[in-house]
Amino acid sequence: MSTQKELVNLTIDGIAVTVPAGTTILEAARRANVNIPTLCDHPDLGRRAVCRLCVVECNGGRKLKAACANEVWEGANVVTDNPRIRQIRRTILELILADHPKDCLSCVRNGSCELQALAERFGIRKHVFKVGIPAQEPLLHSGTLVRQMSKCVKCGRCIAACREVQQVHAINSVSRSLSYALGTPYNTMLGDGTCTFCGRCASVCPVGAIYENDQVNDIFDILADPENHVVVQTAPAVRVALGEAFGLPAGSISTGKMVAALKRLGFSKVFDTDFAADLTIMEEGHEFLDRLKNDGKLPMITSCCPGWINFAETFFPDLLDHLSSCKSPQQMFGAVAKTYYAEKLGIAREKIRVVSIMPCTAKKFERARPEMKENNDPDVDFVLTTRELARMLKAAGIEMNNLPEAEFDRIMGESTGAGVIFGASGGVMEAALRTVYEVVTGAELPSLDFEDLRGYHGVKYSKVELPGRTVKLAVVNSLGNARALMQDLRAGKTDVDFIEVMACPGGCVGGAGQPYGSSAKVKERIKGIYIEDKNLPLRKSHQNSEVQTLYREFLGEPLSERAHHLLHTHYHPRHK
Repeated sequence: MSTQKELVNLTIDGIAVTVPAGTTILEAARRANVNIPTLCDHPDLGRRAVCRLCVVECNGGRKLKAACANEVWEGANVVTDNPRIRQIRRTILELILADHPKDCLSCVRNGSCELQALAERFGIRKHVFKVGIPAQEPLLHSGTLVRQMSKCVKCGRCIAACREVQQVHAINSVSRSLSYALGTPYNTMLGDGTCTFCGRCASVCPVGAIYENDQVNDIFDILADPENHVVVQTAPAVRVALGEAFGLPAGSISTGKMVAALKRLGFSKVFDTDFAADLTIMEEGHEFLDRLKNDGKLPMITSCCPGWINFAETFFPDLLDHLSSCKSPQQMFGAVAKTYYAEKLGIAREKIRVVSIMPCTAKKFERARPEMKENNDPDVDFVLTTRELARMLKAAGIEMNNLPEAEFDRIMGESTGAGVIFGASGGVMEAALRTVYEVVTGAELPSLDFEDLRGYHGVKYSKVELPGRTVKLAVVNSLGNARALMQDLRAGKTDVDFIEVMACPGGCVGGAGQPYGSSAKVKERIKGIYIEDKNLPLRKSHQNSEVQTLYREFLGEPLSERAHHLLHTHYHPRHK
């Protein structure tokens, strides 16, 4: 049996290619810059061979092979394009289109739809087969995700993401033969099942069958009302991804131009969620130290990711006391904006509207939680994903790349590198250590860079030496990896003191509300996050002067009574 270290020689469309054994024909073709079409394949998901668009001819054989599911072999002669193959692919596309609504102009994926791109590639200009189903009314789930299953092409990507990557099992295949479809168990609403609203399904869907609840027009409406004082906060992961929607490479840092664009849209103030991330570290870091000192529940687990919180409430309700009581930076910002900021400017709470720009679909669900309201008024009024903001800017005719850079507004706009790195897996832990170490020892860290906590890896371990104790750390991203670690914790097999969990692979930079793409783009965004961190003059949360002023003038000190009321919360089992 061949091993991964062995090399295989073959030809693809007459091009000599050498790849490791175990490589699929599709992967080998990509290395040779041969573009084989596919609809079901996604580089971050397993092999499925559902759509059959990637069929190729091997060694002149009559039977075609699916390039995504068949591995290369020595001496293979692969043909990826000839009249026979082209006609088969065209027929497959025509059959898919016959069972697909013809509402491209009004579809959220118009211009970014993979089916639309394939139809253009193969020059399909008319419907050969009888036109199929009309578009169904969109089904909105908990104000967060929208399903329009008449557009589903049954590629199975959403199931793979939900079942294999996240291990949530909220969606699956339904029925057989002509009735085969993708849906929820017993055809229930997503919120009535195990869905965490992480949005991985939406991030891998090739068409408009599932997507985030678009609220762009709602924001245009509140901006147009002169009675509203509308403030916006931008998450750290947005600044290294928004540029992709305007033609910039993944990982490009667009902070200043993004701020300028938001000001052009008419927001009263443009603030940085990094301010609230620094505030989160002040509260969460002191909470961790309090647990260490007073024999509190350990390991303590971060609580800034709403997809992870939903997952813990659903699958591990017996372990909720391990979670930090801190709200996420988004919600801390909203709570402070409608109290401290309102008081500073002399504006009534009911006049302030808080809009968040987030890389995450679960943030839409989080803002509506009853725990995140004061007298039934939500601390955050609207959440737009990075994709929604890009659509909004384009609708307003704002060419972001051509704008001069602008700075965040003050009071809640100061950023530190610690706040920025919240956007990458391991960043919350690293930011906490930068502050916790100095609070405990009174000395500066030898190095602010915890390299072993960084990267795209699913689980990372590290440790830090504090006076009289070695603190053991774990960083986890993707809910599938979190499940394994939580099962170990439940079984008493986890020897750590502090755990960071992010629902999305790579952390928030890989959030389901970011521009569509694969892990390759996520890794470039991670690089951008740490470049931004390096470039900032302040890199520790406790150095944020605006956070210091907030404590001095309003909160008192970390974990104070007022801080607990505004910045902390509690979680409940989600009975299913």
